[in-house]
Amino acid sequence: MKDNLKRLMAYYKPYKKSFWLDMICAIISAGIALVIPFMVRFVVSNLVNLPESEAITKVIIAGVVLAALIMGQFACNYIIAYIGHVMGAKIETDMRRDIFEHYQKLSFSFYDNQKTGQLLSRVTSDLFDITELLHHGPEIIVISIIRIIGALVIMIIMNPWLALASFALVPFMLFYAFSYNNKMKAAYKQNRVKIGDVNAQVEDSLSGVRVVKSFANEDMENHKFQQGNKAFLKSKRQAYKIMGGYNAGLKAFTAMITVVVMVVGGIMIVKGALTVADMLAFLLYISIFTEPVKQLVDFTEMFQNGYSGFERFVEIMDIDPDIQDKPGASSLENVSGSVIFDDVSFTYGRSNENVFEHISLKVPPGGYYAIVGPSGIGKTTLVSLIPRFYEINAGSIRIDGKDIRDVTQKSLRNNIGVVQQDVYLFMGTVYENILYGRPDATREEVVQAAINANAHDFIMELPDGYDTDIGQRGVKLSGGQKQRISIARVFLKNPPILIFDEATSALDNDSERIVQESMDRLAKNRTTFVIAHRLSTVRNAEKILVMSKDGINEEDPEEFFARKENIPVAFPTGR
Repeated sequence: MKDNLKRLMAYYKPYKKSFWLDMICAIISAGIALVIPFMVRFVVSNLVNLPESEAITKVIIAGVVLAALIMGQFACNYIIAYIGHVMGAKIETDMRRDIFEHYQKLSFSFYDNQKTGQLLSRVTSDLFDITELLHHGPEIIVISIIRIIGALVIMIIMNPWLALASFALVPFMLFYAFSYNNKMKAAYKQNRVKIGDVNAQVEDSLSGVRVVKSFANEDMENHKFQQGNKAFLKSKRQAYKIMGGYNAGLKAFTAMITVVVMVVGGIMIVKGALTVADMLAFLLYISIFTEPVKQLVDFTEMFQNGYSGFERFVEIMDIDPDIQDKPGASSLENVSGSVIFDDVSFTYGRSNENVFEHISLKVPPGGYYAIVGPSGIGKTTLVSLIPRFYEINAGSIRIDGKDIRDVTQKSLRNNIGVVQQDVYLFMGTVYENILYGRPDATREEVVQAAINANAHDFIMELPDGYDTDIGQRGVKLSGGQKQRISIARVFLKNPPILIFDEATSALDNDSERIVQESMDRLAKNRTTFVIAHRLSTVRNAEKILVMSKDGINEEDPEEFFARKENIPVAFPTGR
């Protein structure tokens, strides 16, 4: 916990001025609160026996002084609320930046085992609670300590015996609070997990809403959501049960303190050991004392929320990317496109079973290789090793003689273009999605890339042409249109190595023909790997790599098609 708190405090460093201004204003505000009961005591005890005119004058002076103090307190509280919240928002922005940048560094292996909703909750609700703690936590502690200690000192000066009676219950109250501390921490951490599950379910259901409706399974989705929602409610109920006992107990203790002061103070007044003015001031200071106690109650809840959120934040930040650049890694430049697999083996995660092992393969620059085989054999995994989306367990992969682990990931991936079956288009316009291939490209280059991908004509028929908004994941476009935009994106990138991962398998015949033409144009003079699903794609290949449980067999297309018994294994009937 100590190390985590140090990491948490480090986020204050860029905003030291705002932090100390916030703390100074908190100290002044707390100090003014302590002065007000003392002024009331002064008026009650010293002015009652003065002549009327003099008493009125001093009362007016005291009122003016109190008004000035209250205006000062107003200014301090405004700064605390405004400057403090801005500081908290800036810290939240920094933390969101850090975790998002860290997300970008993590490999496919990490995302294979994560729920998007859980990852999203760490960037939204968790960070909000953390920054609420970072903003309000220090000022609550400072104000509470000053008020409690200040009230205690003043009360001891006024009457030490009554002060002792006032604080007799404090140790019991603290023991009660600490006994609930760990329970609340565990409960709030569990809440984080449950709300993340709910977010994941919502994200999954909304992303697949077209599938839901096509199967008329709205009731099923509602049922799944309700299960997660009820689990979250159950978690919340348990947390509130603990919090209820916590808050009710502390409020009872603070009320009992007031009762003790009234009983003991009343007895002392009867015996002449305490004046009415001191008793009145004592009751006001008890109010000043109990208010920060209530704030500390809120702070404890805030701390549990914020700290459990920070633990989840740290949990992600402490995950080291399993694929990292070597120290001194060089940049991969002037690539001709030679790709060599040398005795490569690969295993997913911590599994002991290899997806494939001892794969050796040589692809010359400009080679067009098709990869076929039954579903689940590892075709996509094999080509995903080339850009280091996954890390091999043994052997090496070399591009132009350079081991891909000896070059930077950025330069490696800048030289590889990937066109997938499941095209992902971002929210925004057609132009922005093509420009994603090379953000510094000119508009003319974007248009030329679209022309090369056979996409220009249909783009110009859209309502706003290249500036047409395509919706989330390109829902306003057909499958063939989305695929051609993805190919245009790779045309713009202009990489020497291409990977087509079943890029035409989900298209109708007309769309396939158009996309195939653009793929062939893109593949010209580039090293190309095609995960083949249709015969038309395989017929264009120079070599066919047939994957099986026994490894890879390299065949010439003519030999492959002559052996018709292979075709049903690699391709569904009718394709």
